[in-house]
Amino acid sequence: MKQDLRLKAYKIQLTHGIKDADTAQRLAYADRFQSLVDEDKDFLDKLIMSDEAHFQLDGYVNRQNFRCWGTENPKSTIPKNLQPKKLTVWCSLTSKKIIGPYYFEDEEGKTLTINGNRYREMIETFLIPEVQGKERLRFQQDGAPPHQAKETIELLKTVFGNRIISQNCDFKWPARSPDLTPMNFFLWGYLKDRVYKNRPKTLDNLKYNIDNKIMGIGEDTLKRVMQAMLDRAMKCKEAGGKHLDDVIFHT
Repeated sequence: MKQDLRLKAYKIQLTHGIKDADTAQRLAYADRFQSLVDEDKDFLDKLIMSDEAHFQLDGYVNRQNFRCWGTENPKSTIPKNLQPKKLTVWCSLTSKKIIGPYYFEDEEGKTLTINGNRYREMIETFLIPEVQGKERLRFQQDGAPPHQAKETIELLKTVFGNRIISQNCDFKWPARSPDLTPMNFFLWGYLKDRVYKNRPKTLDNLKYNIDNKIMGIGEDTLKRVMQAMLDRAMKCKEAGGKHLDDVIFHT
């Protein structure tokens, strides 16, 4: 997939490596994921993958829990600022479209830290209107504390029932597994490779770039990205649950 999109990898060091329990959880996830795809040929089209990321105005990329794919190293675009202005962005990705971006900010445009209440407000006012009435969709989120709050899971169940891939749910998303989600192995790196090209001077400029680049991602690309997600689950099984070799871990 990365060859088709003309992307290459840039190693971003991770602060925590895989734990013993992670391997079994990753294998269980990969087994179930592949089984669901085998049972339902449209499974990948019903899946909603989600995540948040920071976009700093100066273009500096913090060390995240994944390696970015891109045509250029996004870390080298603009010098680092000691106290950079930033956007906190949520998106979800499907085989047909990207839902978002949603910016966590107050009425004056000041970036807000994500907590449980703000995350649930996003779900109620932004995500649910986008997916209401669409049948049998399945929603994924990682293990961030706002995601795992009981109130959050109950809210998600009003829309998705038990079709949730998440910690504290029947179908668990494996901890420390950025290599398995297209939000990390594709979307964030793809965007950060492009939104700083014209050296945005303000957060509004940066927002415009993010909005524009997301709108430019076509359905054909998204279908290939979701297929790559299945491929990675299968490779995870082949690797015995270990992280894929395009992600470098440091403890």
